[in-house]
Amino acid sequence: MAIQFPALVASTPGLTPASPAAAPGAAATGGFGESLNKLTRAVETTSGAANTAVANMLDGTGDVHEAMIALQQAETTLQLTVQMRNKFVQAYQDIMRMPV
Repeated sequence: MAIQFPALVASTPGLTPASPAAAPGAAATGGFGESLNKLTRAVETTSGAANTAVANMLDGTGDVHEAMIALQQAETTLQLTVQMRNKFVQAYQDIMRMPV
């Protein structure tokens, strides 16, 4: 069962929701590596958007509210990425500990 983050996916450029019609054995158009690349690009994109929003706020051309929302989106995307990395490392370590 895949975990979906619809709010994050909808608000993050570069991420698209998984197709619910795709069967577990069906050939995927992307792949695991492509999914990780999309997530990495999403982190970079949201971080850049947050930096731009903060710069606009400091210049007086942007709104404080927009800057805070952009910062929270960037933080949430980064936290998701870090937690996924932690799970991948834990899974790798569990596999390496298995007796042969």
